[in-house]
Amino acid sequence: MGVLLRPDTSSSFRAGRDAATRRIDPLSCRPSALATMTTVTPTTVRPGIAERLSQMIRIPTVSAELEQRGPGPFEEFVALIAELYPLVHEKLTLERHTDFGLLFRWAGARGADGGPVVLMAHYDVVPVDESDAWSHPPFAGVIADGSVYGRGALDDKGPLIVVLEAVENLLADGFVPSRDVYLSFGGNEETYGKAAEEIAHVLRDRGIVPWLVVDEGGAVVDAPLPFVPGRAAMIGVGEKGVLTVRLSARGEGGHASAPPSLTAVRRIARAVDRLGPGTFRPRASRAILRMLSQLAAQTPGPARHLLRLLGSAPPLTARVFAALGGEPAALVRTTVAPTMQAGGTAANVLPSQASATINLRIALGETTQQAVYRLRRRIRDPLVQVEVVEASEPSPESSTDNAQFALLAAALEVSHPGVPAVPYIMMAATDSRHFHRFAPAVYRFAPLDMSNAQRASIHGVDESVEIAALERGERFHRALLERLG
Repeated sequence: MGVLLRPDTSSSFRAGRDAATRRIDPLSCRPSALATMTTVTPTTVRPGIAERLSQMIRIPTVSAELEQRGPGPFEEFVALIAELYPLVHEKLTLERHTDFGLLFRWAGARGADGGPVVLMAHYDVVPVDESDAWSHPPFAGVIADGSVYGRGALDDKGPLIVVLEAVENLLADGFVPSRDVYLSFGGNEETYGKAAEEIAHVLRDRGIVPWLVVDEGGAVVDAPLPFVPGRAAMIGVGEKGVLTVRLSARGEGGHASAPPSLTAVRRIARAVDRLGPGTFRPRASRAILRMLSQLAAQTPGPARHLLRLLGSAPPLTARVFAALGGEPAALVRTTVAPTMQAGGTAANVLPSQASATINLRIALGETTQQAVYRLRRRIRDPLVQVEVVEASEPSPESSTDNAQFALLAAALEVSHPGVPAVPYIMMAATDSRHFHRFAPAVYRFAPLDMSNAQRASIHGVDESVEIAALERGERFHRALLERLG
């Protein structure tokens, strides 16, 4: 799951909202009366969305435990959605890509003219730590107090089900979208998304360039800043790259009673220590500046002037965010996080080799190659080898001044009236990064209301989603599909 910038009392800054978002005609990109279109075609909405999500949660599609559990749960999930969404499977064509990729095509009235819309989600989930104290069993799909509880409720079966619900309801009314619509569902996003990567390659090889891609990411949040009241729909317009490197060094082994001055372990420890928070220079991206400028337009009091200043002064914004640390700092720089260390065989034996694994999230505008070069310069030790384990470049940044973003804002007016669409940069990775290499407009947004506690439960304990939020999410996708023309 692409983690949203969370409101957190330990971090004095959070992603913002925009009460002054321009309403733009999705076809002409001219200001229009689109903002007032807050009704949708009368559609018979099936009851029971909570029960259907509960059934999905009960299937433990844990991609990281594929070897232990086998492919059975994933095939069971595919069979379940065929049962729950008969019209989707009757009216749309389905292709399987790899063992875990599902690609549905809904033929539009204009066919491939102008490029299709791709709605994405994933049906795998992360493991559960058995020592954690859940209020309800994580794979029981308990429905209580107006919410559905369980692993995947928010990440990402909740966002997946609202897509399927909207399509099923529209099909029941005989609706045909103006352009082709693809539903791209992956079963291994949490293990780096090979299914989505293959689906993206297939579409690209066929010459199909999506007009719009919407995947998981941001959400509808309360009080996006401590001093900004109200709600905001945080829409990821780009995501940072991922780079994992392994540092390794060799040294003299032997008895620990007579160590040399610089052992393999100390050499690695020194290298890790040199890769502090200031390894990479901060830089404010366009999305962050747009976010701050939009906040300034609707924030009362002295905070408006501060936001306006930050929105117009990139160097100042970069320094301020970097000084705040935590998530604000991560928005403006490449981050470096040591995650694993290894070395040694016994308490009294000097190891002949040691290693450390470093995870970096590469800021937009930088490259993984530049990052590796900077790591070597900062370590300043030719005896420490830097090996690239995994590298994925940061995405481009999608525009907010186009028909696609305006369409998202118009759909929000239907599902979440008065909630503005606000751009931000995702710090985590999503399946949509595979599409952003060739599709011009890719956005990361799950149309679900998420409180601070709910966002903290993603990959954590007591994950849950409100039933009312699911209903609004279905309404968002239904409105989006109806307004494609």
